[in-house]
Amino acid sequence: MGQSHMDRPSGRDETEEERLDRNLSELLQELRIALPGVQVLFAFLLAVPFQQNFSKITEFEKRVYFATLLLTALSAALLIAPTAYHRVTFRYQQKHRLVFIANRCALGGLAALALAMICAVMLITDVLFGTVTTIIVVTLGVAMFGTLWLALPLRRRLIYRSEGLPMLDPPEAG
Repeated sequence: MGQSHMDRPSGRDETEEERLDRNLSELLQELRIALPGVQVLFAFLLAVPFQQNFSKITEFEKRVYFATLLLTALSAALLIAPTAYHRVTFRYQQKHRLVFIANRCALGGLAALALAMICAVMLITDVLFGTVTTIIVVTLGVAMFGTLWLALPLRRRLIYRSEGLPMLDPPEAG
């Protein structure tokens, strides 16, 4: 029978507790980068309906606006969730589970953020330039986020695995 993920070395000279502390610290640093962008976008979106010309937008633009607002709120909720989880489970020896849950929340939050940013660009482009330009810009935006935030990291993972290298910080099972 193979080693459980708890028995595998991390590739560093550290204990399991030190590895969890490092993983959590790295994740929190990453969230500190993403969260201000979400907060600025959300604040902007909350102010938009109160602008004088907002009532003149089309039904499509209203729907895109609302989708953008909801995606931004979802992104904020997911990116802030690890903090709430940590506070509620503080002193219950849940760091391993926290790192696992926080990683999932961060990935979901980043996905929602990418969609919200694409929708915001779609809304503004549609108001300024119309349908053809909107389709082109949204297509380029999806390609950009898809490449930078998904394809490149997934490609690296696939190459790493194809070389037969072990995953150093395996996820918690279950």
